[in-house]
Amino acid sequence: MQKLKALFAPRDMTEGTPWKNILMFAVPLLLGNLIQQLYNAVDTAIVGRYVGDDAVAAVTSCMPVINLLLALMVGIGMGTSIRASQYYGARDKENLSLVIGNCLTLTLLSSIIIMAVGIPLVPVLLNLLNTPAEIMEWTGQYLNIYLAGVSGAMFYNMLSGILRGLGDSLSALGFLIIAALLNVVLDLWFVIQFDMAVAGVALATILSQGVSAVLCFIKLKSMSTLFDINRKTLRLNKKTSLDMIKLGLPTGFTQAAFSLAMLLIQRLENSFGPMFIATTGIVKRVDGFTMLPSFSFGSAMTTFIGQNVGARKYDRLHKGAVQGAKLAFFTSVVLTCAILLFGRSMLGIFTNTQEVIDLGMNIMYILVPGYLAMGLTQTMSGVMRGAGDTVTPMGISLFTAIIVRTTLAYALVELSKTPENPIGEPLMVYVSMVISWVTGALVNIYFYRRGNWRRLLSTKD
Repeated sequence: MQKLKALFAPRDMTEGTPWKNILMFAVPLLLGNLIQQLYNAVDTAIVGRYVGDDAVAAVTSCMPVINLLLALMVGIGMGTSIRASQYYGARDKENLSLVIGNCLTLTLLSSIIIMAVGIPLVPVLLNLLNTPAEIMEWTGQYLNIYLAGVSGAMFYNMLSGILRGLGDSLSALGFLIIAALLNVVLDLWFVIQFDMAVAGVALATILSQGVSAVLCFIKLKSMSTLFDINRKTLRLNKKTSLDMIKLGLPTGFTQAAFSLAMLLIQRLENSFGPMFIATTGIVKRVDGFTMLPSFSFGSAMTTFIGQNVGARKYDRLHKGAVQGAKLAFFTSVVLTCAILLFGRSMLGIFTNTQEVIDLGMNIMYILVPGYLAMGLTQTMSGVMRGAGDTVTPMGISLFTAIIVRTTLAYALVELSKTPENPIGEPLMVYVSMVISWVTGALVNIYFYRRGNWRRLLSTKD
């Protein structure tokens, strides 16, 4: 029983072999991201199988809009996670309590703002995205329902981020598994039993995310020896709130810019019609599994670096970064091989349309180098963020997402236009993506070796 409790307790990453700490922390994250990917894949598979390819296209078109509206919370969540890991590493209960309490209040206020602003903007956004008429109604239904219940998603992401900052990635994994299973049951119930189509998928998503948020909060309340949640800590503290926002603002701004770039890419993809949109949605569900190690090890590196910076154990940072990068790259290679071997069968889970499957495989072949580059990108970014340098990863992301990816996508599509193909070659959208990913990896490695994050450490002594 004691060993089981230890697994779900906060993990101290300031002692022991770095790669073992990183791996033990990253595995639950990897499993959690796997469950999250399955969570999204089930939505797509059910609407694809029981409603049709146009329904898949509708759900796909919603994602850039949702990500843009949630960008602020991504930033606050990153700032909270970094400060939580640093204060936990320093054993500073007072400041840790203020960070967590203020985070809860900011999440509530932000949920209200996003719901109030987002729902009225849905028709405007859909028109700006050049959403095809065939999927306009379904896309609007999904967005309206999701935004009405957005607080569940926001609180889950925020609270699970706090748990990870404290070194407890297993609890967040357990709650995500519960939410994923509930989502599957509700998806099948709403879509098949009640014939609710896309609206049923949206409703199942917000209900299951709400349950996982409640479970995360209960877990945090049980950690009363580490921090306090009371009226004092919940009351917004100007210094604490501004510190979290300032620290997380670059990440939030990056996410907003990235989401805006994705909206521009989505608009370009929409010009190729519902079939291409459906294909891209299915590909994102399949190749998302290959991206899992990159994001998991990136998050693990942020916590590892944050705790060791808080404990002033700077000698562990470079060794941990190198070992984490190797773990991420090796895992990405294994999963990339699996995707290429079984990709066609996986695409077939979501659709019976052979044209969609063939196009999807062509896209995944193009993206192979990018899968491997992403592991290095996320690991190096995680190191810099954990040390408190969130500006450099922001700049790199803005450069690769907007300057490289978006500009190149439109340019390559334009250059591929011919009298026989006046709308251009849709695969150029993915050629631009892989170029941006490889560029991002090279730039991140450069700034890791020479970046501002090293100089920040000297100011903490």
